[in-house]
Amino acid sequence: MTRAALLDQIRDPRPWDVIVVGGGATGLGTAVDSAARGYRTLLLEADDFAKGTSSRSTKLVHGGVRYLAQGNLALVYEALRERGRLLDNAPHVVGKLPFVVPGYTWWSNPYYGAGLLLYSLMAGRLGIGFSRPIRAAEALRLAPTLEPQGLRGGIVYWDGQFDDTRLAISLVRTIEDLGGVALNHAPVTGLPTEHGKVRGVTMRDAETGESLSLRAQVVVNATGVYADSVRRMDDPDVPAMLSPSQGIHLVLDRTFLPGDHAIMIPNTDDGRVLFAVPWHDRVIVGTTDTAVPEATLEPRPLADEIAFVLAHAARYLSKDPRPDDVLSMYAGLRPLVKAGADAASSSLSREHTLLVSKTGLVTITGGKWTTYRRMAEETVDKAIAVGGLAPAPGRTTNLRLHGAPAPVDGRPPAPEPEPFGVYGTDAPALRRLLAEQPGWDLPLHPNLPYRAGEVVWGARHEQARTVEDVLARRTRALLLDARASQDAAPRVAALLAAELGHSGAWQDDQVRRYRALADGYRLR
Repeated sequence: MTRAALLDQIRDPRPWDVIVVGGGATGLGTAVDSAARGYRTLLLEADDFAKGTSSRSTKLVHGGVRYLAQGNLALVYEALRERGRLLDNAPHVVGKLPFVVPGYTWWSNPYYGAGLLLYSLMAGRLGIGFSRPIRAAEALRLAPTLEPQGLRGGIVYWDGQFDDTRLAISLVRTIEDLGGVALNHAPVTGLPTEHGKVRGVTMRDAETGESLSLRAQVVVNATGVYADSVRRMDDPDVPAMLSPSQGIHLVLDRTFLPGDHAIMIPNTDDGRVLFAVPWHDRVIVGTTDTAVPEATLEPRPLADEIAFVLAHAARYLSKDPRPDDVLSMYAGLRPLVKAGADAASSSLSREHTLLVSKTGLVTITGGKWTTYRRMAEETVDKAIAVGGLAPAPGRTTNLRLHGAPAPVDGRPPAPEPEPFGVYGTDAPALRRLLAEQPGWDLPLHPNLPYRAGEVVWGARHEQARTVEDVLARRTRALLLDARASQDAAPRVAALLAAELGHSGAWQDDQVRRYRALADGYRLR
């Protein structure tokens, strides 16, 4: 559906049942849940879908091994169950991934082995594989670049992996499939009230400047680390509830971790878990946990964080990464709920928080991608009560998301062949589009796995409006190789301009803006 058609739907004077503010994991999940129950649902995103934290994850769908060590069994249990549901409901963007936990002390293998066996058992019937101990020789066979000196063996266990923004786009398409509306580049500017209750939003179309006032039975604030900003639209004096924390990741060439096993280091110098994860023919290494004073739209890795990740990678990999080896780097912010002033960010709650203001604004924040569906379900349950909506049960437990192939004879579906696997059942239509025009089936850049026609697909079917939308989120070019993505920017701008009707001046401005943004993802 075109942007003009979406705006026409939004201008319809009929009130919405539910308006969701925020197009990250939680907002998208909330809109899917609401639309699936039959409510008239609108989602508005100020920038682009998954622009913030939801595109900057470790790319894992997991229960949280560290939370198990902290004794938070309820959080781990819920996350493991949701991991299993995601594997069933979105197999085109979520898959299984084996991990090696190397042991370098006499006690590490039995200690971590016992914990990871419990981790496997807690998943129950939604489990994806049992952990097992391995000898040093097998650890090196599965993860050949592990540091061999002092290696005493290890543990193999299973978890989930995904492409976070491709899951976000599947959720956008699912909202549309269910009759809802989701619009990006549409910031909410106010929360009008009637008789002391929030009864809608004012919004602005960032492309045209048009302002609209929209009515709704209930408004949900699902803006993640920006939740306090939206809460202050409702009550300027409300105290802050969030204490953001930053985590960074470095992206390396696959030679640093060949094979199909990831590595998990269960206890870094700051008490975190460090991952080295194969992803889209690259290796992602991270993460850190650094308290930051405020949330910014483009957080940047700090020099100390970069040095920390490089040092720990060098400690556990036989091939030591240097700054020149970093293809891209990125930082994401966690919306952690405030604790005491002296609490470390690594100790703050990763669980979600759901609250309702005096005026009926429903706010959901915290949590993580793995549990987005459960958070959304709880949020809509609350929104029904607050908005006085006719009760309807949740329907997302087994709801297959847009693009998910159906099981065959009760077995998991065969994955769509690469490089278009993340498109799922849309892949055949994408292939037909690539054949529409000469050159659309050619690579955007020799160092990137994307075709020119994917830009057009993103504009036609996935609400891609800018060069950044395409290179950062419809494709993952920015994270796979920041420099190569900068080289590809003019071609992307030309394809978008032809599809969306923009001028040469627009193209030049888009290239300039994108290259400036991508400079922040380059270490070299």
